[in-house]
Amino acid sequence: MSGGDAIPRVMALADLDMRIEPGAWDYAESRRAEVDAFFAAQSARNPALWNGRVLVLARHAVTDGVLAGRYREADFASLLWWLRHDCPGEGEPGESVCNAFSMAALRAADGAFLLGRMASWTANAGKVYFAAGTPDLSDLRPDGTVDLAGSVLRELGEETGLDAADVEIAPGWTGVFAGPRIALMRELRSPLAAEELAARIRAFVAAEERSELEDVVVARGPQDVSEQMPPFIRSYLLASWEEERRKR
Repeated sequence: MSGGDAIPRVMALADLDMRIEPGAWDYAESRRAEVDAFFAAQSARNPALWNGRVLVLARHAVTDGVLAGRYREADFASLLWWLRHDCPGEGEPGESVCNAFSMAALRAADGAFLLGRMASWTANAGKVYFAAGTPDLSDLRPDGTVDLAGSVLRELGEETGLDAADVEIAPGWTGVFAGPRIALMRELRSPLAAEELAARIRAFVAAEERSELEDVVVARGPQDVSEQMPPFIRSYLLASWEEERRKR
């Protein structure tokens, strides 16, 4: 199954154990000429793209509700090339890389989820996401662990202007496993109702010199799911609402 047609699987996780290990992303390095040519073409169309250092998940396993994973360092050009070419290399000996990232599943006091529509200058222009970012070197602790919980709050602040004092952090995580993509959702609950929270975020976005978001999207139920949301977002939202329906 290719990266583009994987059916997402939603799983509750009690905790994460994510660390960095030495070594390169061998498959991407073996395609370096293709990666460099691809990124040069992308940069010519969008000069705002930056080829920084990121972390890709080399291997992972779930045991007793804990996701344990080991990241390796790579460049953003390799990750973007891989994603845009439907995640090639799967099934080759030693190749089980995933794009594993954490997301701030922001929820208002009235139960609505709040997402953002990405700005035109970003790599995912027009798509609707929770605040998130590819793990990078700034997420590494001195002991080699990858601080995805911290990444969630940092990305929330950068994209929405909210910080840890503005939300209640729900325990645990929800993993959405979609082939070579793993979205790790952390529910963050605001005491504000959806429209008030959306207005606050829109005011922050409007004040930014170059915001990552162009608008806020409020999702109250399945009728608000759209094609602009990636499959792992849609699966998470639908699973959340279905679980709540069963508990009523």
